[in-house]
Amino acid sequence: MRMRALVTVLLAMPITAMGLDLDALWDFDHPAVSEQRFTDALAKASPDEQAILQTQIARTFGLRGDFAKARQILSTLEVDLPRASAEVQARYHLELGRTYASAAHRLPLPTAEDRERARRAFLHAFDVAQRAGLDGIAIDALHMMVFVDTEPGQQLAWNVKAIAYVERSTRADAKRWEGPLRNNIGYAKHQQGDYEGALREFRLSRAAYERAGKEKSVRVADWMIAWTLRAQKKYREALAIQLRLERAFDAAGEPDPYVYEELEHLYRAMGNEQQADRYAAKLEAVRASAVR
Repeated sequence: MRMRALVTVLLAMPITAMGLDLDALWDFDHPAVSEQRFTDALAKASPDEQAILQTQIARTFGLRGDFAKARQILSTLEVDLPRASAEVQARYHLELGRTYASAAHRLPLPTAEDRERARRAFLHAFDVAQRAGLDGIAIDALHMMVFVDTEPGQQLAWNVKAIAYVERSTRADAKRWEGPLRNNIGYAKHQQGDYEGALREFRLSRAAYERAGKEKSVRVADWMIAWTLRAQKKYREALAIQLRLERAFDAAGEPDPYVYEELEHLYRAMGNEQQADRYAAKLEAVRASAVR
């Protein structure tokens, strides 16, 4: 079964810097557009802001899988890094770590050596950010550790540490991490077979997204809840949620293949082969249109 990508939730986290609204410049679905925006912003930026912008330009290349280019851009910051602000240093190490291990890495997966490079970079970023009170960056660094320590138990431990940081922080940029982190904790618990624990976290994630007014993320949380209900063989509860999601996505003109896939599984589990075949056909049609 294809799993709904969690990265879509994590990439959309707002990022702010002194004098810069990085969130307004980011379009995570179109990294090249973001690169141009960051490049345009360089002209009116202070030296410190220019360095921050360069870390984000590097990230746009990482999102496109060009990790060598991302590291080349980051290398231009190394000479002045010891004299740079804590934010520049933390962001440099965070983005350097992402070039070695991240959701953007496809096959072949990062080697053990690359994961260790990422570990050192992420933990350094966390240390700098924590000491400087840059809570949002510190939490970002902690959440990236799940790409280094990939066993479900290890991932759960890192996400629990990150959510504890969110809970004790008073900063808005830290509080915005609650939805994604609760989602990830729920996913790890699901992988361990703790379905009740997973449901609890997915529902907390949904509530956090609802408070933030993130409609698309609320739908993802609903999908995760229904997915877990199916694992518990609560097919009718899961079906009601997935059918509601189907209507919502279709009304938005964005038919969702993950919803169709779950509906196929649910109808097969309930013995309705006709409906299962119908959603299997819809799933294939959406996938076929996506590759055209």
